[in-house]
Amino acid sequence: MDYKHLKFEKRNDGVMILKISRVEALNALNKSVLNELSYFFNSTMNDCSIRVVVLTGDGEKSFVAGADIKEMYNLNLSESVSFAKYGQKLLLSMYNYHAPIVAAVNGYALGGGFEMALCCDVIFASKNARFGFPEVTLGIIPGFGGTQVLRRLVGEKNAKYLILSGEIISAEDAYRMNILSKIYENQADLVAGAINYAEKIAKNSPKSVELAKRAINVSFDLSLERGLEYESSLFGVLFTTDDQKEGMRAFVEKRKAEFKGN
Repeated sequence: MDYKHLKFEKRNDGVMILKISRVEALNALNKSVLNELSYFFNSTMNDCSIRVVVLTGDGEKSFVAGADIKEMYNLNLSESVSFAKYGQKLLLSMYNYHAPIVAAVNGYALGGGFEMALCCDVIFASKNARFGFPEVTLGIIPGFGGTQVLRRLVGEKNAKYLILSGEIISAEDAYRMNILSKIYENQADLVAGAINYAEKIAKNSPKSVELAKRAINVSFDLSLERGLEYESSLFGVLFTTDDQKEGMRAFVEKRKAEFKGN
């Protein structure tokens, strides 16, 4: 695909820095951006050379300001349902992506942009970040999974507080709601911090990281007993890998492990 709105930097350590770049529209999600993101995540779903993705927005004002209102304005019933399902499918592909995705949020993360951040595995933000679901002020509701994902993260009352009011909150408020893992002073520190964290992940066994992410994800839908059973099955699978042998051998030999992803 000929990418017009995505910028890439793939590093030798397996860290992929992915930047949404539609600065003139505050990186809003139009059909072209959605198509490019969908193609990227689906085409690289099994690319083991990518160990972590750092996702951020281009420019100083916005991560992703939301879906493009100009494109949504005249949608009819069937078109709007299809649009929502397309966005949900993209975000599910991110949620289930083989490698962790670290969102580095600077500026606005509203509507679809907030939903996109929520589907990442970890969210870092700068102090000027702003989060919210303004959909009800436009006569609609979040359509890319916001009503479902936010409730799972912050609970029913906090999810209703944000979604029913359309209120836009600060990074500090998002941190207090357990939406964010860290807040940084400015955009430069934010991106550097996200990359530093990604480097820590990239040093670990890729298969261990992948299966740990999978085990955590499914815990939302399983009872504790079923979740423990699933965890033990993945734990066992890892004992069939070369990385497990290397990791434990390196520990015994008091050296750094060299993981290959096998």
